[in-house]
Amino acid sequence: MSNISGSGGGPGCYRREEVARAAGVKVRNLRYYQERGLLPPPRREGRIAWYSEDHLVRLRLISDLLGRGYTVNGIAELLAAWEQGGGISRLLGLEREMTRDWEDEEPVTMTRAELRELFGPTATAEDTRRAAELGYVRVHGDGDRVTHRSRRLLEATLTLVRAGVPLAAVLDAGDFVQTQAAALADRFVGLFRAHVIGPEGLERLSAAQLQHITRAVTALRPVAGEVVASEFARAMARRVDAEVAELLRTEQ
Repeated sequence: MSNISGSGGGPGCYRREEVARAAGVKVRNLRYYQERGLLPPPRREGRIAWYSEDHLVRLRLISDLLGRGYTVNGIAELLAAWEQGGGISRLLGLEREMTRDWEDEEPVTMTRAELRELFGPTATAEDTRRAAELGYVRVHGDGDRVTHRSRRLLEATLTLVRAGVPLAAVLDAGDFVQTQAAALADRFVGLFRAHVIGPEGLERLSAAQLQHITRAVTALRPVAGEVVASEFARAMARRVDAEVAELLRTEQ
C-alpha cells in the first residue's frame, strides 16, 4: 500500500489531494462523504487538513461497497451498524492488513533534463507519455519534474536500455508484464475469496473468522511473491537454455 505522507503530518498522514489519489477517488468526494456521515472529519492544523490511514482504509471500503451496488445511504447505514456493534474496527483492521505491504517501492523524483540524461537522446517525449500512461512515471504540475514510482524498476529499465534494447520496446514489455501480473493477482485473489473468505463476504463474519482471515493474508503475502518468482526463474532457465542451444546450432 502506498504511503504518501505530507511534509508536516508525520508518517501515515495525508493531505486532501494525497488521500484522494491514494484511495482512487475525486477530491470533491471527501467533503460529500463527510457530509453524509460516511467519513470522519480530518485533523486540522491551521488551514491544513490531515487524513490518516484509517481515513484511507475507509475510503477504499466505501469505493468497494459502491462498486458492489450499495447506495450511499445504504453504506451509511451499514457503517453505522458495524460501528454500533463494534465490528467496524475489526473490519477496517482486516482491510488494512489485507492491503498493506504488498508494495515496497522507493520513488525517484528528477527533472526532465536529468531523465533525458539518464536515457540519452534515443528517448522521446512519446516514451515519457507512454511511461506515464502505464503508471511508471508521474509528471508534476510544474511540467519540469517527474517521479518514477520504483527505483528498482527504473534501474532495471536503464540496464536494458544500456544493453541496447530501445526504450519503446522495454515499455511494450512492461505493458505485457502488467497484464500478466494482473491476471496472476486475479487468480490468487479469486482463490482466497472462494476458499478463505467464503461466499458470505465480510459483513457477517465473526471476530474469530476475521482473525483467521487476517492470519491467512499475512501468510499469503510472501507465498504469492515466492511462487511467482520461482516459476519465472524456472521458465527463464528453460527459455535461456533453449536459446543458447539454438545459437550454438546456427554457429555450426
